[in-house]
Amino acid sequence: MKPFAFAAAVALAAAPAAAIHAQAADPGVTQIQALDASLLEMMKQGKSLGAEGRARKITPALEQAYDLPTMTRIAVGLKWAGLAPADQTALIQAFTRMTAANYAHNFDSYSGERFEVDPTVQTRGPDKLVRAHIVSGGKTTDLTYRMRQASDGRWKIFDVYYNGSISELTTRRSDFSAAIDSGGAPALLKKIQALTDKLLNS
Repeated sequence: MKPFAFAAAVALAAAPAAAIHAQAADPGVTQIQALDASLLEMMKQGKSLGAEGRARKITPALEQAYDLPTMTRIAVGLKWAGLAPADQTALIQAFTRMTAANYAHNFDSYSGERFEVDPTVQTRGPDKLVRAHIVSGGKTTDLTYRMRQASDGRWKIFDVYYNGSISELTTRRSDFSAAIDSGGAPALLKKIQALTDKLLNS
C-alpha cells in the first residue's frame, strides 16, 4: 500500500468481535465492512491485477457503498442543475472511474494493514457518522464516513473526513470549480479524466 493520501478517502473497517448476545451491527458499519472485505481482496491481488485491473475489481464495491451520483452533484456545485442530463451522466461515470482509480493507486498491494471500525455510530440529523482507522506500519490514520439513507433504503457514504476535519467533497468542489466555471461540463470532464489517467499510470 502506498502512503495514505487524502485523495484516497477510502472506506476501511474490520468486523467487531461478536458476542453471543450482541445486537446486530449498525447498517452503516455493515456497509463499510462489506467494502473493506472487497478492498482487502483487491489489495491481496494487487500486483497481479495491475492498476486498471484493481480499479475494475473495486468498482462494484464502491458503487454499493458510496452514493457516487450525490457526491458528483455536490462536488460540481450550483451549476449542476443547469447541466444537460447527458453531461450529468458523463460526469457521474467519470467521477466513479476516478474514485476507483484513486483506490487502485493508493492501495496497490497488501502488507499486513489492519482496518478497524468504531461500532458506536453517531447520528447527525438524517446522517450517520462512522469512524474507522487504518493501521499500517505502526501509523494510524483516522477517517470519518458521513452516510445517508439512499432511496433504496441502504446507507451509503457521501463524504469522508480525513483526520476528523478535511472533507473530501469540499476539497473536490474546490478542485473542480475553476474548470466548471471556465468551460462547463466538457472542461470538468477533461479534468477528471486527466486526474484518472494520472492515477492509473503513476
